Amino acid sequence: MKKIVVLIIAMFSLLGVTKIQAQVSVQVAIAPPELPVYVQPDCPYDGYIWTPGYWAYDDGGYYWVPGVWVEPPTIGFLWTPCWWGFDNGVYLWHRGYWGEHVGFYGGVNYGYGYGGHGYYGGRWDGGHFRYNTAVSHVDGSRVHNTYEDKSAAGGGGGRASFNGKGGVEAQPTAEERTASNEKHAQPTSTQQSHEHSASISKNQHASVNHGNPSVVAKSTVGGQRFDAKGQSVAPHTAATHNASAPAHTAAPAQHQAPAQHQTAPVQHQAQTQHQAPQQHQQAAPQQHQAPQHQQAPPQQHQAPQQHQQAMPQQQRQAPQQHQMQQQHQAPPQQHSEGGHGGGEGHR
Repeated sequence: MKKIVVLIIAMFSLLGVTKIQAQVSVQVAIAPPELPVYVQPDCPYDGYIWTPGYWAYDDGGYYWVPGVWVEPPTIGFLWTPCWWGFDNGVYLWHRGYWGEHVGFYGGVNYGYGYGGHGYYGGRWDGGHFRYNTAVSHVDGSRVHNTYEDKSAAGGGGGRASFNGKGGVEAQPTAEERTASNEKHAQPTSTQQSHEHSASISKNQHASVNHGNPSVVAKSTVGGQRFDAKGQSVAPHTAATHNASAPAHTAAPAQHQAPAQHQTAPVQHQAQTQHQAPQQHQQAAPQQHQAPQHQQAPPQQHQAPQQHQQAMPQQQRQAPQQHQMQQQHQAPPQQHSEGGHGGGEGHR
């Protein structure tokens, strides 16, 4: 049985002022899957920083959080990725954070500048972030602060997603130890939302995708989705694989259409009765047989004068609908089951 033990560890250090860094660690008895190989999407906006994808864990097991370009919480901050560490028979989770320097992230090679130690995908320069085009993918039409440094360390560890026995054998450097004691900022609200969206998508879970998630990267939080080959995932396909809020923003508009179609049968009944009252008397028993016509008669018999005054305006608003609806009304006068014809407008 899988168990999650959440430990809140408060670490204190004195460097002029007291700083508290809270880390939430999750202990799991099963190793996380290997890191998927994927193509990084282009940086969408100047100043955004790449945060690599990672395997997170919840009651449903491991799930892949896509790599994504995000806006840092403040100018000058860099991202230290989260990582898993094997210790005393369990895999311990270390949450990522923002800071002036990149700390230790288990020596895991996440790629695109995160080769295991430090970050080589770009650097801050005079209040602007400059991108290393030898490592990071950028769109030259939108990002202009760039440089090229092919000597950037590529890192090691293959596709191992954790530090320790069976994974990456790495220890923090002196610089990384110092960085861990600096003032940090926790993941932004958009990053937390990004992780939550991945957690509620079944197809992001390793139990479903077997270590090969369909969406491995995104342009921005809630933005365009990409597969392992760097190809955009179609919106209708992404909606089936992800439950993020942006994927559902269009849903209300799609569900408004039936509400518009509901008014058509009411207008259709009124117009037919106004033009042919004798036919209305003959068709009345048929209307009471069909559930769709039971709601309209109380209003039609209580206020016949208002109904006659409203008809010209309704006819002027939808003359084409009136003609089409008269054609569909013919079957109810000839067959007792004709009332079902109006229901096709809702399908």
